Amino acid sequence: MFTGIVEELGEVTAVEARPNSAHLTVHGPVVTSDARPGDSISVNGVCLTVVEVAAGSFTVDVVHETLRRSSLDKAHVGDRVNLERAAALGDRLGGHIVQGHVDGTGVLLSRDEAGLTRFALPPGLSRYLVEKGSVTVDGVSLTVVEVSDEEFSVALIPTTLELTTLGIKQPGDIVNLEVDVLAKYVERLVSPHLEPREAGR
Repeated sequence: MFTGIVEELGEVTAVEARPNSAHLTVHGPVVTSDARPGDSISVNGVCLTVVEVAAGSFTVDVVHETLRRSSLDKAHVGDRVNLERAAALGDRLGGHIVQGHVDGTGVLLSRDEAGLTRFALPPGLSRYLVEKGSVTVDGVSLTVVEVSDEEFSVALIPTTLELTTLGIKQPGDIVNLEVDVLAKYVERLVSPHLEPREAGR
């Protein structure tokens, strides 16, 4: 589990394509300071398992399902990525509960001088977003300002723009999205009770 508070900007240093997967190496001295094989690190909002740690870098295997659902299928050497270690028991929950399980990808549409940023939503995700609710964009915990069926907006403060990849993203760039898991659980629990009853019952 993560909180959506990015610890550092890392850099992809190697990408090795494999059958139905990819092998990535990422430089991140902060998140690797106490990392061991088997630990979880969020890379642009994707929870990945550390395979190896060496010289301030770590390697991970990215399976086909993750490549299909996230922007990591387009990772290149030199790309900057948001990094966060898994939360430790007793840590402050500065953002919100983030699983690192990407629900889909969106597209940055625009950002104005005040930091108000709009993203296009993939079909089916808008129902999980509410104004003043939480959403994770490339691993960053953010508060929704407005939402419609096709897009949503967030207000990015200067610190977020400076310390995360959201400050270097341009219109047209793809981002990883994770909606609040609580919304998905609520939907799952109540949906059987909202289905139309059979005739005569």
